[in-house]
Amino acid sequence: MAKIMPTTVAPMPPVDGLPIERSDPFDPPAVLAALREERPISRLRYPDGSLGWLVTSYPLARAVLADPRFSRRRELQRAPRRIAFEEEHPGPSEPGFFIGMDPPEHTRYRRQLTSHFTVRRMRELEDRIARITAEHLDAMERHGSPADLVAEFALPIPSLVICELLGVPYTDREKFQHDTRVLLHLESTFEEAMGALVSLRQYLHGLVVRKRAEPADDLISTLISGGALDDEEIAGIAVLLLIAGHETTANMLGLGTFALLRHPDQLAALRADPLLVENAVEELLRYLTIVHIGPTRAALEDVELGGEVVRAGEVVTLSLPAANRDPERFEDPEELDLRRSATGHLAFGHGIHQCLGQQLARIEMRTGFNALFSRFPNLRLAVEPEDVQLRTDMAIYGVHSLPVAW
Repeated sequence: MAKIMPTTVAPMPPVDGLPIERSDPFDPPAVLAALREERPISRLRYPDGSLGWLVTSYPLARAVLADPRFSRRRELQRAPRRIAFEEEHPGPSEPGFFIGMDPPEHTRYRRQLTSHFTVRRMRELEDRIARITAEHLDAMERHGSPADLVAEFALPIPSLVICELLGVPYTDREKFQHDTRVLLHLESTFEEAMGALVSLRQYLHGLVVRKRAEPADDLISTLISGGALDDEEIAGIAVLLLIAGHETTANMLGLGTFALLRHPDQLAALRADPLLVENAVEELLRYLTIVHIGPTRAALEDVELGGEVVRAGEVVTLSLPAANRDPERFEDPEELDLRRSATGHLAFGHGIHQCLGQQLARIEMRTGFNALFSRFPNLRLAVEPEDVQLRTDMAIYGVHSLPVAW
């Protein structure tokens, strides 16, 4: 009698680099949804040739973000795409760059900032944010139709807010916005990106030195007076907050407006009920998830995850856009539904590294969307949708410009 040999299943080949190419401006790459259904934790080949993992499901992504066995230390990470500011073999984070650190270093820095970004403190800024928004809408109206919503509205509002909060002169916005673009552009060379980062650090270090001599009523001066951080550390923190404080919210305002204009039923619901804006912001954050590259974590020990064993030293990349479209967590996740309760989304991350400025971003978006659509009830695209310039070439997704008319 012939001997029956056991059936062997060949391992699936690794995904070669993190997919970010889109067929629709609002949807993650289709391959990510297929992976989430078939292999929610998949082998991923990093640009340096090393093998790690790609997580596409909500529960696994959330678990990794909450697990201290997965490290954020910069020197342990690998970038899932060639990114200008990521070295192939990075060293430890520079002073103040706490997003690339684990406790206790991360805790020491974050503790200095947490009280400045509470819900209560951010709500104290609401009136000022409303005035800044109204002023820019006034200017946009004076400019006349058509206008670029990014240049006239989405970019300047969060830029001015974070400048006032930190104590950065808004007159220097062209400098830090330019350096940020170079730093986050996927086609910048490593030398160009590092040049932009050094430029930002030197600029903010000089500002810290000046504020040490002449303090003002701002966050940088407060950190100086606290005495727990030196100038290098405060400059590093200021770089992080300045970049994150204007770049992410600007892209949510721009891409969010594009999405609402392309979903007229949802926009009509928001216009009919301005109180819906709180739900709307959470749903747009979930639906669009502009952090489309990473985050990454490195295993400090062997960890079982989704039926696989992540070995110590291996890097796990989390696809937040895929996780936020997981049907196991959100019903009909491919639909934009401003009435859904999208709380629990991972657009701001999760765990100890969850976005420090999330409450500020929410206020800016709630204020911005309500004021924009109230001021311009006939707002519409001034170009064909396919002609909108998407930020597929940037580390943070969004739109480069959004021509609108009214």
